Amino acid sequence: MLPVDVAQLSPPAHVLFTEQAPRTWRTVVVRPGDTLWDLALANGTTPAAIVAKNRLSGGGGVIHPGQRLLVPGAKTSAGGKTSSQPARAAKRPASGLVHLVRAGETMTGIAARYGVTLTKLLAANRKANPGMIHPGQRISVPGAPAPRTPKSTARPAPTSENTFAGYTYSDATVRAARKNREALAAAQVPSRTELAAMIRRTALRHGVDPTLALAIGWQESGWNQRAVSVANAIGTMQVIPSSGDWASQLAGRRLDLLDAEDNVTAGVVILRALRSSADSVEEAVAGYYQGLRSVRTKGMFPDTKKYVAAVQAHMRWL
Repeated sequence: MLPVDVAQLSPPAHVLFTEQAPRTWRTVVVRPGDTLWDLALANGTTPAAIVAKNRLSGGGGVIHPGQRLLVPGAKTSAGGKTSSQPARAAKRPASGLVHLVRAGETMTGIAARYGVTLTKLLAANRKANPGMIHPGQRISVPGAPAPRTPKSTARPAPTSENTFAGYTYSDATVRAARKNREALAAAQVPSRTELAAMIRRTALRHGVDPTLALAIGWQESGWNQRAVSVANAIGTMQVIPSSGDWASQLAGRRLDLLDAEDNVTAGVVILRALRSSADSVEEAVAGYYQGLRSVRTKGMFPDTKKYVAAVQAHMRWL
């Protein structure tokens, strides 16, 4: 599973948002690639509020290009366009900034970026657990005039140890992958037979086609919990940490990707979310690898097409 932006995977309505009751509503037209997540973030509301206001059926997880939806806010002037992409950070008074969390970010990294201590950042946001943040969340940064400029923007040179499918990953990602690989090498993990049974059982519990979940797991790792890719995709379902954070929100509890059952649960609930948003099984499979929003806006990349074909082949024999 490639480390795509989690927002591309179309998170469902119960992901946490900060919202004020809207006084007025206006109409927007859904554009290709838009999701309820995008519209909610762009308009300061929740997917659940948009679903309720528009009386969307089918669980409210599917919207279509050209569809007209009511969202909070005053009407735009004639010819005005509304963007579904939220601003990354909004200035506050001298007290600091508001940072919008992106996929893969951590409280430690945000603190370092703005030059504040992690303790102050956690206190400003009343957080005891620095690991429980998710894409789209707004983080108050106390007393931060501006983000620090990274010392170097040079990309690492591609090598066999940091490059996969044409993507070259940062030294930090490679180090994290190595650490997780070492941890799993020393841990007791289920056999392939046990993992197959675990995938089937978990898929049935979450309403996902067991054959699809088994095929994804086989394509990703060969049902091997010790697998860790250069991109730090972990375990049986090859879930990267930022996608694991989102999966934890979907599951309603913190998932440990190094734990086989939690890893399988993460992959299955992500598949469930993709199937509820995608137009077909093929699109959902492509979304697991490339990201659903990317698939819809850019089409399937050549390696994505090969991935989908491989998963479909596995489904025929499983």
